Amino acid sequence: MSNMSYPCHMELYEPDMAAVPVTTVLSALGDDARLAIVRELHRDGERCCGTFDLGLAKATRSHHLKVLREAGITHTRIEGTSRFVSLRRDEIERRYPGLLDAVLGVKQGTAH
Repeated sequence: MSNMSYPCHMELYEPDMAAVPVTTVLSALGDDARLAIVRELHRDGERCCGTFDLGLAKATRSHHLKVLREAGITHTRIEGTSRFVSLRRDEIERRYPGLLDAVLGVKQGTAH
């Protein structure tokens, strides 16, 4: 057995929104499961990744969360063995004004 040491703090890749093309964001949002995740985050705020009830296998749910994170749509915060997911709403809005609201069907002037 090897004597590997693992870091106590793990960071996941999250791109700088300035480097994320709109096609990447739209592609990530083009999947029904990922769009459901974004809708739940928009409605509820930060959530533990295991609390999304999408009727999917854990590995499939994890894949969808990874796609959203790597497209710059979500932020994942690690606390112990839990991962908490939130929307990067302000960053998306600065880069692509109105995009998230349009995709989510949020009317202009309503609270987020």
